[in-house]
Amino acid sequence: MSATTLPVPAAGGRARRRKLLSDPKHWAAQAGLWSVTALLIAAHQGTLLTYGFPCLAIATGLWLYFMSPARYVGFMWWMWFLSPEVRRLADWSKGAYTPTSLIQIAPLAVTMIAGLGLLRHYRVLAERRGLPVLLILFGLMYAFLVGVVSSGPLAATYDLANWLYPVLIGFHIAVHARDYPEYRKVILSTFVWGMLVMGVYGMVQFFVMPKWDALWMIGSQMNSQGDPVPYGVRVFSTMNSSGPFAFAMMGALVFMIAATERVRWLAGAAGFISFCLCLVRSTWGGWMVALAIQLAKSSNRVRVRIIGSAIVLAGLCVPLLSVGPVADRLGQRLQSITNLKDDRSYDDRNKFYATFAQTAFTDVAGEGLGATGASTKLSSDSGSLGKYGSFDSGVMNVPFVLGWPGTLLYLLGLVWLLGRALRASLRLRRDKFVAACLSLSLSVFAMLVFTNSFIGTGGLLLFMSIFSILSAAHWQKLQRASVARFPGADQ
Repeated sequence: MSATTLPVPAAGGRARRRKLLSDPKHWAAQAGLWSVTALLIAAHQGTLLTYGFPCLAIATGLWLYFMSPARYVGFMWWMWFLSPEVRRLADWSKGAYTPTSLIQIAPLAVTMIAGLGLLRHYRVLAERRGLPVLLILFGLMYAFLVGVVSSGPLAATYDLANWLYPVLIGFHIAVHARDYPEYRKVILSTFVWGMLVMGVYGMVQFFVMPKWDALWMIGSQMNSQGDPVPYGVRVFSTMNSSGPFAFAMMGALVFMIAATERVRWLAGAAGFISFCLCLVRSTWGGWMVALAIQLAKSSNRVRVRIIGSAIVLAGLCVPLLSVGPVADRLGQRLQSITNLKDDRSYDDRNKFYATFAQTAFTDVAGEGLGATGASTKLSSDSGSLGKYGSFDSGVMNVPFVLGWPGTLLYLLGLVWLLGRALRASLRLRRDKFVAACLSLSLSVFAMLVFTNSFIGTGGLLLFMSIFSILSAAHWQKLQRASVARFPGADQ
């Protein structure tokens, strides 16, 4: 076995699975959290669940962060996947919609645990591999200081967390590059199983519309998600809305090609159907771009596998997507792509670009963190979204919030990371996970035209993918050094 090739023998995989099952530190805390959650839901203890779930989730996150760092990343993703549904079930158990639930902070709090890495591994920031991260942090700190003055400390701090946590997860992966094979396995497994769970539930949501989801849609007045009736909803499955769900499914469908789990085809079929039913056109385009990049960078053998996967996926999904109300909803959405003249969303975006471009690009200092998005609720006297609460353009959101100084620092660091990841991928052509990460990071970056893909689920996919590639390259370098130091170790 070559020291520069990722070892994936079947026997080795079974041995690792047995090791994980025999060592409770990898799974006991997670099993305890979800078991207690299920019991409280079954017992209709919504109030207790609202207070207990965030505490147990944070405790589980801390345990995994220190005891099983790779599993911490998987758990973090499951929190983003499932916490919104836990919140809806808690509200349903209480019999009323709760405008602000403590369960909402659970995924953010668990993800921010990765910030401990900046304290534990601060020396890495002074190394060549850490300098881009330092530039990004400086850019965010500038925007934070401006935001504290213009929007208030509460709104600026909340927005800082949203911009920061994707970078923190990427940094966490980078400083554990020695364990790259384990991170690769955990990420692929998490997305395949996550796609299965969310894909199946997404279909249930579309055809049945569970009462707890309907209660949440009515209470939150999420009119953009359609109507809370069967066949009337834009699928968001277990997540907060169709946008983050679409990003998650897009990532899962890209990672599926590199996965080896036996359920990947079933998961892919369920995920693809729900991905179509979420009706988010920008992620449809992003997924196509990611597939095109994978085809362009892959060997002929892998290209055949990708095309074969697409054919199998189409064979599994087309029968359901081409009949009845599913076909009607998809047909209307696809028609809007070709008939842009009558597309209200496209028209609104064009008007927004025309009227706001000058403001966004001429505000040199920037408005600071807290000026856009959900954080504007914290600076509003009424608790509702502020003037720029709904911001439908990432290209203008970034300079408007970060200002020229913050934007230059942030983009310099990010483009530096992307360039290094692209160069590293050329040396790792045999690693299908690296190819998937590269295509995903480039497609998410390109989606900045439609939304701010540097934060939220898109940001997590972007930085996780970039740093996974860099970790793979660093792991390969360590393997070569080990072989040079101990000749014969690769035999």
